[in-house]
Amino acid sequence: MEPIIVVVGFLGAGKTTLLKRLVTEYSQANWSPFVVLNDYENASLDALQFLDMLDEKSLKALNGSCICCSGVGELRESVNRIPERANGITLIEANGTTDACALMGFLGVGIEARFMPPVQISVVDVKNWQLRDIHNELEANQIQVSSLITLSHTDSVSEARLAQVKDDIRAINPAAEILLCEELEINKLPELLPSSNRAEKFEHHKSHWSSCSVDLPPLPDPICIKDICDAIPDSVLRVKGCTVLGNEQGFTYFERCPDGEVFVRPYRGKPTTGAKLLTIGPGSEVKLLESAIAKSIESAASRHSV
Repeated sequence: MEPIIVVVGFLGAGKTTLLKRLVTEYSQANWSPFVVLNDYENASLDALQFLDMLDEKSLKALNGSCICCSGVGELRESVNRIPERANGITLIEANGTTDACALMGFLGVGIEARFMPPVQISVVDVKNWQLRDIHNELEANQIQVSSLITLSHTDSVSEARLAQVKDDIRAINPAAEILLCEELEINKLPELLPSSNRAEKFEHHKSHWSSCSVDLPPLPDPICIKDICDAIPDSVLRVKGCTVLGNEQGFTYFERCPDGEVFVRPYRGKPTTGAKLLTIGPGSEVKLLESAIAKSIESAASRHSV
């Protein structure tokens, strides 16, 4: 039977980083991974990052709906259509706003018998754990029915902070194993059993935020990325973009995490949906994104005219 591992965690916790590691290590160990990625807007942007690790036929991007409710039917159908193969393992990354308890309750119903019951693992950002203001409840929800919890962003925190986060997690989910991300061993994941921890009631609508995306024209220089990220208020928890910078030949990908840190890196290939700027979180509006882009390009024109 084929294991199904569902990776959940708050926006920016490190889910995609963990997923890339799992894909690499399972492939090296002669497993055959299939990856399903879910996001409100343009999941294909993330999916293309895996094309140097996986064949396109081993990737599925689910856009536009949350797999914990309205999108669970599509997710279930996508899983059931995964081809049978030797040493298969299915890896699902849920978007960062997922009601993780609801997801596991729905996903386990209607999966074909050739699959093992889905097992959930959570990624917890130790640096920002429970510093999410009104979103603390959602973050706590995302660890309640996880069989394994991995801790990320631990290199810049004190031992006291690390110990406190572990204590918080045990109070919410005493049955889960807690590991640093680097301690995780892939051979243990297929052996995990679904969590028996009882989830507390969660108001499902709290996991549903606004999101939007717009076309992103070529940007004159890298400073434009900073200008765009600075122009989008903190209430918008996630900013992602993919575009061409200056005279560069390839595309550049950037993202702003909930803690405000901005990451920029080359993007492999060409986005199938074209260059985009997208946001997730309260306040996401097309006019806001278009204004941020226009102001960044205007500022660049001023810089280059001097």
